[in-house]
Amino acid sequence: APALRLSVRRSNYKSGSLPDRWSGVRVSDTFEGELMKLIKWLVTSAALVAFGLGGAGAADKAKQDEVLKAAEASLAAFYKAEPKLKAEVAKAPGYAVFTTYGLSFIVGGAGGKGVVHDNATKKNVFMDMALASAGAQIGASETRYLFVFKDKASMQNFIDKGWDASAAVAASAGTGKTSDGGSVGTFTGGKFYQLTKTGIQVGAAAAGTKVWKDKDLN
Repeated sequence: APALRLSVRRSNYKSGSLPDRWSGVRVSDTFEGELMKLIKWLVTSAALVAFGLGGAGAADKAKQDEVLKAAEASLAAFYKAEPKLKAEVAKAPGYAVFTTYGLSFIVGGAGGKGVVHDNATKKNVFMDMALASAGAQIGASETRYLFVFKDKASMQNFIDKGWDASAAVAASAGTGKTSDGGSVGTFTGGKFYQLTKTGIQVGAAAAGTKVWKDKDLN
């Protein structure tokens, strides 16, 4: 038997209603009722999905803005503590800056958030930070971190692979470097600074400090 082709005879009908005839074929009340239920279900589902995705996007955008604002404040604090850093950062291919406090979505010194900024492209990549075990770093819960990259390759490696101070400790085993919290790892991709209430520290972070690319905010 030839396939039944259905087409809408009347195109100008109000939302929520169906045309009463399809190519001259009378649509049964039962069929029309079931079809209306299906259409309403599809519209409702699409709206819920769109709302959910939109809400998640808005939440991520708010976090991104908060991290960028914190990064800007952290840079200003570094520059105030050591004015020469401003020129050093400007000349570098890029930098990464982190804070472990002052963000509404970080609780209880669990770590920090930051951003890698490419000075050439002006692109930002959001990053996560985990700290050494509790008590290993004095004042770690109120610390800002600044990485100034020596070249673009070091910056890209930092983004792609992150950085682990514990691995740096292992690589430099036998150097005898220690801190109040134990062994420290040096950053070989450029220069590394920490800013605490007592001032700037240069060159090393306590073992257990890790950074990696944020999967949610990028």
